[in-house]
Amino acid sequence: MLVLLPPSEGKAASGRGAPLKPESLSLSGLAGAREAVLDALVELCLTDEDGAREVLGLSEGLRGEIAKNAELRTAGTRLAGEIYTGVLYDALGLATLDAAARRRAGKSLLVFSGLWGAVRVGDRIPSYRCSMGVKLPGVGALGAHWRAPMASVLPEAAGDGLVLDLRSSAYTGAWKPAGAVAERTASVRVLQSQVVDGVEKRSVVSHFNKATKGRMVRDLLVAGAKPKGPAELVEVLRDLGYTVEAQTPARAGRPWALDVVVTEIH
Repeated sequence: MLVLLPPSEGKAASGRGAPLKPESLSLSGLAGAREAVLDALVELCLTDEDGAREVLGLSEGLRGEIAKNAELRTAGTRLAGEIYTGVLYDALGLATLDAAARRRAGKSLLVFSGLWGAVRVGDRIPSYRCSMGVKLPGVGALGAHWRAPMASVLPEAAGDGLVLDLRSSAYTGAWKPAGAVAERTASVRVLQSQVVDGVEKRSVVSHFNKATKGRMVRDLLVAGAKPKGPAELVEVLRDLGYTVEAQTPARAGRPWALDVVVTEIH
C-alpha cells in the first residue's frame, strides 16, 4: 500500500542533523527536478528578498521563511515525518507508533512537496517554505514542473498494490495515477454530517478532513492492514469503525472515490 499525503504549510524547525544530502532522498528518479527547484529557490531567496516574498505568497510577518530557504543547503536536517506538522500529522502521531507500525509508515507513506516532489517520512530534510502553487523564476509553475518526472517515477513506487490518495487539491495535479495504477487507487474525502431541523447536511470542513485522514492512516498502520485494492480498503475501514461510501469508477482506468462520513473527531 502506498499512501499519498499532502505536506503541512507550517513546519517544525530544521534539526541539528547533518546538512541536506540530496542523493540520499528516496525516489532517486526525481533528483534532477529537485536540484532545479532547490537551486532556483535558494538563489531567489538569497538575492531578492522582496521578490521571494511575492513569489512565495508570504505576509510581512513571514519574512523569516525567506532566510530559512536561503540556507537550505547548509541547514540541519531531521526526518520528514518530524518536519511536517499540523492537524493531519498530529492525528497521525508518527512518534507514538510502535516499532512495527513505524516500519510500515516508512515503507508506505509518501509526502508530496513543491520543493522535493515527494519524500518518504524517513528522508532527512531541512525545514522550508515552498508550496506546489508557486511559480519559481527559471522553473515555472511547480505543479507542471513535477508532472513528467512524477509520471516516470511514481508508477514504480506504487508497484502492484493499493494507492490511497489523501492529497489536497493543490498537490493532485503533480501526479494523476493512470491506467492500471488508477484502477488500484482510492481517493478519499471526509464529509461532516450534521442534522439540521431533521435534515442531514454534509459539508467538507478542513479540520475534520485533516484530522480524520491522519487518524485513518494511523489506524491502518497500527492494524497492519494490507488491502490489495479499493474494495478491500472499504471493508478494512468499515471494520475499523469508519462510515465509508464508495463510488466505483464509471469506466476502466479511473480511481475509486471514497467518502468517509464523520460527525465528530475523537
